[in-house]
Amino acid sequence: MPEEQMANPGGAPPAAPGTTAPGSSATGPSVPPARPLDTIDRSILHLLQTDGRASIRSVADQVHVSRANAYARINRLIDDGVIRGFSARVDQERAGQGASAYITLKIVQNSWRTVREQLTALPGASHIALVSGDFDVLLLVHTKDNRELRELVLTRIQSIPEVLSTRTLLVFEETGLGPQQQ
Repeated sequence: MPEEQMANPGGAPPAAPGTTAPGSSATGPSVPPARPLDTIDRSILHLLQTDGRASIRSVADQVHVSRANAYARINRLIDDGVIRGFSARVDQERAGQGASAYITLKIVQNSWRTVREQLTALPGASHIALVSGDFDVLLLVHTKDNRELRELVLTRIQSIPEVLSTRTLLVFEETGLGPQQQ
């Protein structure tokens, strides 16, 4: 088995943004029911969260299984939807995105899917969540500066008809809590 990087262990090309992946539909992914994970699966997940570029050989050696077993387990975790993809952790400031903010939104009842589509298309949108409590949506954005942030909130987000109100919370400092985050 060749020594491949984990960026694409299944060999299939990633789905383009805005498209559905194989086995998915426009209404949602078609994934098998969840299976219980054993200690080896959990160890593999931890290793890949720490280093998504770890080779099959490295993963296999660290969890004490054969490369074929590690490869099969990783592919099963991908097929089961446990692993949703591989990504890089980005220092937003060094990437030219010096302003970050959480934006809370109150939206028209039953408009989540419509609003989510529009928020997903926003430049700098990093995380979107439907939540309970005093507001309906929590949105994390990264922009070049406060002027760009103001433009995003006042022009783009508040012009969405289903958005009733917003509140912007500036991020002064971030600390990632995932494996090996600084």
